[in-house]
Formats: sequence, structure tokens, C-alpha cells
Amino acid sequence: MDRGGTGPVVGGASVQAAGPGAPGRDGDAGKGLVTVGVLAGVVLMVVGYRGNTAPDLWYPPAFLTHVNNLLMLLAFYLYAASGMKTRITGIIRHPQLTAVKTWAVAHLLVNGDLASVVLFGGILAWAVVEVILINRAEPAWTRPAPAPIGKEIGAVVGAVVVMGLVGMVHSWLGVRPWG
Repeated sequence: MDRGGTGPVVGGASVQAAGPGAPGRDGDAGKGLVTVGVLAGVVLMVVGYRGNTAPDLWYPPAFLTHVNNLLMLLAFYLYAASGMKTRITGIIRHPQLTAVKTWAVAHLLVNGDLASVVLFGGILAWAVVEVILINRAEPAWTRPAPAPIGKEIGAVVGAVVVMGLVGMVHSWLGVRPWG
């Protein structure tokens, strides 16, 4: 039941795989178009997902909500760490894509309906393919220098704050993220 929402997200985020210099080819205007496409994709995914009538494939046990929340905190940290170049970026080559994969797995654990499997499974598959494509295009990796402890603290605090905000949005949309 694809409502077309993942196209702009996957398409917008896959610009990097189009070749060297692809993201900057159109300058700031290109970045703006990608941003608009990604935001449109997220809105379409939420609208399509909320309107789904897909059958349940399985019924997740309640304890997986807590596993989901831990994985989501990790995903938010990885995403923040990527931008702040914290120490984890010297261990994980693609922290943003690892965050997306962690996010997708977390959501697959707590959603057993077909629409969730298609949506989150599709995004998980996309993130895995992106890592493979980037690693093939750029096999050499220079590990960043260790970041100061202040950046680590900032990434952790940022992850906790974003986790709380996302939880509030989920609650506002009628989803109970805390069980």
C-alpha cells in the first residue's frame, strides 16, 4: 500500500549516490529542493501510514516498547554524533545511516502490521543499500580525530531532548511511545 511518500525521502537522500559532487551541483537551491522533497516525503508517509488498513502480521509483546525506546535513543545519539563528529564517528563510518537502520529496526520491533513492515522494512533496505553504494564509491575512509568531551555531552543531551520531543509528537498523533 504505497502512497508515494517514500519516493521523495529515498530520492532526496540518495542524491549522494548519484556521483561525485552531485549534492552540491545545484548549490543552495539544490539543497532547498532536496529539503522540500524530504519534508514532503515525511508528510506523505505520515498521512499514508495513519490511513492504512493493512492486516496485522504479528502482535509484538509489550516489552519490545522498552527495547524500541532504547534503540531510538541510540538512533538519535548516532544522528547527533554524525553532525558533531563525536568519538563514535571514528568507530562507525556512516553514523547517520546507522541511525536510520536503528530507527527502522526499532519500529519493526513494535509494529506488526503489513504497512509497517513495508514502510520501515523498505527504509531499512534503502539504508543498507546506501551504505554499500557509498562504500563502493569511496572505499577509503579517514577516521576523524577524537572530539572533545563537550561534544559527546552535547550529543547525548541533544538525543535525550529530541527523544522527548519526538515522544510528545507521537503522543499528539495518538501513538503511545512509552507503552
